[in-house]
Amino acid sequence: MKKILGMGNALTDILLQVDNDEVLFSLNLLKGGMQLINTERSHEINDAVSNYSKIMATGGSASNTINGITRLGMKGGFVGKIGKDDIGLFFTNDSINNGVVPHLLTSETPSGRCTVLVTPDSERTLCTYLGAACELEASDLKAEMFQGYDIFHIEGYLVQNHDLIRTAVRLAKQEGLKVSVDLASYNVVEENLDFLLEIIHQYVDIVFANEEEARAFTGKEPEDALNVISEHCEIAIVKVGKDGSFIKSGDKIVQIAPRKANCIDTTGAGDLYASGFLFGLANNYSLEVCGKIGSLISGNVVEVLGAKMPDEVWETIQGEIGRIVN
Repeated sequence: MKKILGMGNALTDILLQVDNDEVLFSLNLLKGGMQLINTERSHEINDAVSNYSKIMATGGSASNTINGITRLGMKGGFVGKIGKDDIGLFFTNDSINNGVVPHLLTSETPSGRCTVLVTPDSERTLCTYLGAACELEASDLKAEMFQGYDIFHIEGYLVQNHDLIRTAVRLAKQEGLKVSVDLASYNVVEENLDFLLEIIHQYVDIVFANEEEARAFTGKEPEDALNVISEHCEIAIVKVGKDGSFIKSGDKIVQIAPRKANCIDTTGAGDLYASGFLFGLANNYSLEVCGKIGSLISGNVVEVLGAKMPDEVWETIQGEIGRIVN
């Protein structure tokens, strides 16, 4: 069986379902946005929401993807950096409990965490303290981390560290892995466009983008953007939310319908789509089947709070994958 390695920000998600938008306004938070915060701001936000119950889970885009892959029964590992603290210990233990092989470096800086405030309309507002997570450096990477894996998946939030990404993709290719990138954020794409074009064209085999990221990368709308992205890689995927997704490889284009869902929280939807797609790809399924599995899993995760689903949901998903494949 093939194995998939991810690399990203090692963040612990702290999820809270708030009653209304007032807490966002009182904290001067942009609803639906992602704000990078410092230690002082992190304490301020935590104090303001202390009366809400919390759910903790390993998070970060690539970590979510790898967690999804291991829940599907495929082996996966994760490269990241954590602090020597309780949150770092939680991240390590939760990863192991989810079947992920942790390749974690440590720092004296506190572990990264992402406070996710979910309003009744399912909109999520992210307050991210990167901490040790953003200290992952090119010098931390060793060839042996990549050995034994078949696909290397990178979250786009790391793209601002050009040396890290360049070193990672070179080591992955040196060890014979296919390279997959999720563009992750349209503003990251805009700020690093030239670098992304260079890296994707030279090293990347699979690109995941949502509508906004695809537009930032190409200046075009989804279907035209798909054609442009596919010129630089083996497989291009453009996700268009409730309208599903488009996949292109060579001259073949596949449109995937979305799974109908009762959406309460979109956290992890794109990450889990990548889980399903890469799982399918590693099993040599057709592009259509890969996309259907991705759509199935992303359509399920939006029905729960956060990016982690209960065992019974995963059991149902396994059964539905069996029907898709057969």
